[in-house]
Amino acid sequence: MPNLNITHQTADRFELQVRGHRLLCDQPVTDGGGDQGPTPTELFVGSLAACVAFYARRFLARHDLASGGLRVEADFTMSTDRPARVDTITLRLIIPQPLAPTRRRALLAVVDHCTVHNSIRTPPHVHLTLTEPADAGVGAHRSLGLSG
Repeated sequence: MPNLNITHQTADRFELQVRGHRLLCDQPVTDGGGDQGPTPTELFVGSLAACVAFYARRFLARHDLASGGLRVEADFTMSTDRPARVDTITLRLIIPQPLAPTRRRALLAVVDHCTVHNSIRTPPHVHLTLTEPADAGVGAHRSLGLSG
């Protein structure tokens, strides 16, 4: 299981590290950030779009169909009520060539069950712990947990 680490850089900018990759996450200037990377919410929507693209490419390859030019466009809206959350996500899967109706239905069925989409439909259990110094003069830490 990949271990992701998110480290504060400055202001609202954080660095995400996973498997040797680094990605900056920030807020737009209009929201007080430095706009050095996508927001966490954009990463969330982007992960769904990337998962759909991955599953689509695998489907096309399995059926010996070209994948050059394959892309996914994503739009999202935020809910107007609380709690703050994404309300709707619209994905447009753009394929390089027309498909027969049966292949089209099969492709849509495959991408509709990508791992990220499945994880949204059946939410994971999230366990959050807070680790803080046990004593300002000692390097030991203590953890407090919260599950939801």
